[in-house]
Amino acid sequence: MNVALVHLVNEARRTGSIADLPEQHWIDGRSVPSVSGRRMETIDPGTGKAFASVAAGNALDVDLAIGAARTALSGPWSKIVPAERGRLLSRASALIRAHADHLAVAETLHAGKRLVEAQGDVGGAARAFEYYAGACDKFQGSSIPLGPDYISYTRHEPIGVVAQIVPWNYPISTLVRGLAPALAAGCVVVAKPADQTPLTALMLGKILAEAGLPPGVFNVVTGTGADVGAPLVAHPGIDHITFTGSVATGINVMQSAAPNVTRLALELGGKSPVVVLADADLDAAIDGVIGAIFENAGQICSAGSRLIVERQIHASFVSKLVERTRALRVGHGLRAVDMGPVNSPAQLARIGGFVERARARGVEVLCGGQSTADPETGLGWFYEPTILDGLAPNDEAVQCEIFGPVLCVQIADTVEHAISLANGTDYALAAGIYTRDLSNAHRIAASLDAGQVYINEFFAGGIETPFGGNRASGFGRAKGLEALMSFSKLKSVTARL
Repeated sequence: MNVALVHLVNEARRTGSIADLPEQHWIDGRSVPSVSGRRMETIDPGTGKAFASVAAGNALDVDLAIGAARTALSGPWSKIVPAERGRLLSRASALIRAHADHLAVAETLHAGKRLVEAQGDVGGAARAFEYYAGACDKFQGSSIPLGPDYISYTRHEPIGVVAQIVPWNYPISTLVRGLAPALAAGCVVVAKPADQTPLTALMLGKILAEAGLPPGVFNVVTGTGADVGAPLVAHPGIDHITFTGSVATGINVMQSAAPNVTRLALELGGKSPVVVLADADLDAAIDGVIGAIFENAGQICSAGSRLIVERQIHASFVSKLVERTRALRVGHGLRAVDMGPVNSPAQLARIGGFVERARARGVEVLCGGQSTADPETGLGWFYEPTILDGLAPNDEAVQCEIFGPVLCVQIADTVEHAISLANGTDYALAAGIYTRDLSNAHRIAASLDAGQVYINEFFAGGIETPFGGNRASGFGRAKGLEALMSFSKLKSVTARL
């Protein structure tokens, strides 16, 4: 750690908080209180204690933010040429890196994740702005050959005002992977961060203003889903919605958007399989499986929450996996631990409920299976790293997204059986394959219904690779150049010569 980061970590551990945290909405380029004057607490999952508070908004605040965004859309922002947008995004990337320590500690405190994970998320946010900075002046239309008597071409135009609903598990990562391409395409944004994790979105507002973003181009309204999220997605002033969250809430968002025929991109979770074949590098596979399910305490939509392992290596592989899992250290994210807390008491109870019902059905719990606390303080909302073995394809724990540090093991008799098991849920977000036979890996990848497939490294790729799901995991793609398409409307122009 550098000196500044050590100081911030020590301050947070000593006082429970850090200085200079935002407290109000970010609307029209400045911090503003909620119209109602109400506030809400922000709680550290690692201690279960409040450490900050922010404005608690409602529909009136949403109206102000959308009004500011619509004014900005037709104002100076619309006159900025793509190359200058790129320079602005590049400055934003540099400023995120300059403020990385403050952002990472704030992310750890309100999201509960380990500091090293938060640092990776902040670095990824900077990289996303850097990537789309280079795309601004290269997002171009095409010429259509209609013959000598016509000229025909296409134009990409900004879709308009984008509403972005951000989840609590990856606050800055999920925000930026939508925000950066939206700005690159010339859109304006009204973001609603999760009420549990509002801080880094608000901090980003100030950073973007410092980078030169005109007022109103990026706005943040904090509050609950009912008070802020619902009026935001139903608002006729919104042209596109990017939502990440549960299937049930995603359906509600679609229904709210329908009367206004508002465009949508939805990422709704997953139950992603990791297929380990008998010829795999088993040590590498164990490392991959552990990272796939226990990073961020399993609170990842694309977590590798199902292990599908060939029968001939099942016993030995799972034995080693259990040994490694039992050695994982749980604790507050600002300490040197292997896994942090879960987000809330409600989430802790949800995870525990799945495990207890599995235990009651006779499912073997190989390790973990209990809620716990930070061993140093006795505080916080933690669940032990857990492995459930030998689950049937229709078992509740296999079919439902637990969203916690619970790995469900399924046994495959053949490669074809493994593919069938992998495709055997309503979700189709991500999948992993471990094998030394790369030809076989690519054949399997073609047979898996998933938005992204990782071979011999789970979570492989980066901002350059498109990300999104199929079936109950949603539709639309974030990241990569594909993301720019979500934030543009294509116009064709044809003239007779």
